[in-house]
Amino acid sequence: MCQEKLVQEAVDTLLDNGIRGQPMRDGHNKVYKSFSDIIEGKEGRFRETLLGKRVDYSERSVIVVGPSLSLHRCGLPHEIAIELLQTFVIRGLIRKHFALNMGIAKSKIREKEPIVWEILQEIMQGHPILLNRAPTLHRLGIQAFQPILVEGRAICLHPLVCKGFNANFDGDQMAVHVPLSLEAQTEARLLMFSHMNLLSPSMGDPISVPTQDMLIGLYILTSGNRRGISANRYSPCNRRNSKTERI
Repeated sequence: MCQEKLVQEAVDTLLDNGIRGQPMRDGHNKVYKSFSDIIEGKEGRFRETLLGKRVDYSERSVIVVGPSLSLHRCGLPHEIAIELLQTFVIRGLIRKHFALNMGIAKSKIREKEPIVWEILQEIMQGHPILLNRAPTLHRLGIQAFQPILVEGRAICLHPLVCKGFNANFDGDQMAVHVPLSLEAQTEARLLMFSHMNLLSPSMGDPISVPTQDMLIGLYILTSGNRRGISANRYSPCNRRNSKTERI
């Protein structure tokens, strides 16, 4: 009976270490890794390699509105841009003789020297990126943009391209991907740029149209001297707040 109990405890430890209280440890006081530890959690076998895989040259962040952007541009934070294009920046530093090897180049990037941002700007001018918002239900769920550097930690997006992604600015996240080969970059420029996808691929209807607060703003700006919101609150002729004249 004693041997059977020891075998049962060994099997339990193999399947789920710690199920009987204190987990078993080796001679170096390191906890044994059981089958359940291998398959559970974000880095477990199922979620790590079976349900999905990590994608190189990709980042993710919250989107915010960028009304001053062109339709085909998006704003990337410095932190995301330097991480995505780090290999290209390293190559640029070495080619322009600002670094002798990869180690020195990485050191300059860590120290955020001014030359790093100059080279990054040059790379971003000729390298499109892809934005994707899950779930990707149709072709416009992935579109190409010309990135520019912005402050903060959020991705800036023109409000007129949100309909294709079915996105809004209440905390939605989008993934950024970098096309590596010349063929992929050419395809992104010719077929996937947002200003080349203004019509719905299924119905042919315009998809980059102003809605909601954009329409309200246009109405207010173009309503002239009519009585109403514009006349009472936003008209330059309104002197309600004047201290020298009684209304």
